[in-house]
Amino acid sequence: MNRITRTFDTLRQQGKKAFVAYVAVGDPDYDRSLEILRGLADAGADVLELGLPFSDPLADGIVNQMAAERALKAGMTTKRVLDLIRDFRQTHETPLVLFTYLNPVFAYGFEAFQADAVAAGADGILLLDLPPDEAGQSHDFDGNDGLLRIRLIAPNTPAPRAKMLAAQAEGFIYALSRTGVTGAHGAPSAQIGELVSSLKAHATVPVCVGFGISTPEQAREVALHADGVIVGSALVKQVELHCHEPHPVEAVLRLAKELIDAVHSV
Repeated sequence: MNRITRTFDTLRQQGKKAFVAYVAVGDPDYDRSLEILRGLADAGADVLELGLPFSDPLADGIVNQMAAERALKAGMTTKRVLDLIRDFRQTHETPLVLFTYLNPVFAYGFEAFQADAVAAGADGILLLDLPPDEAGQSHDFDGNDGLLRIRLIAPNTPAPRAKMLAAQAEGFIYALSRTGVTGAHGAPSAQIGELVSSLKAHATVPVCVGFGISTPEQAREVALHADGVIVGSALVKQVELHCHEPHPVEAVLRLAKELIDAVHSV
């Protein structure tokens, strides 16, 4: 069983909601990024989303854009991301989702990327700029065994399309709490409960909500409605603020533990 599926099955049996943490891989450098991943897993993060560094992250706000730039300047490549996953897998079994744009996968080679990602220990992939209907017209992602395709659904997605995406989703659905780019600059929508209910009517996988969640209070409120809560920019911001320190993981974990406790307490 895929680690993502197994984790959500276990959480459901325990009556718990999932905390999903996003980090930019290689930010601020390889070793400290690995330390942050291991620290988040030890702190209780249920799933880790790994942002592949890319020069044109159009769906990301300034915090995640700058994180990608730091990682690229530190020498991160797609191959190095897979190396880091292998190192993480030596000590941890926390599910890993690759959060990426199509370009790095295309440049690496579709078949080779999928095979190497699974071999390294990745469990799922979220391709931000590849519409699922276009993916369905291509055979590039055939033979995608072991790498679940996470679907992204926005609150303004037309109902028929949202129904189609929800029915196709694997692992879990990434439901946006609001429109726009990533970042903690806007609070989650007040209609999250309605959004989650509409998606769960057609989905066979859990629905997790992200975008704009930066405080324990917001995380807990979202967890009341969703199967999981996704936090990225607020954690990445801590890396930015402390990237000149030997162990920025300490600042990341101070916030992460508060968020994890809030989600797991629901």
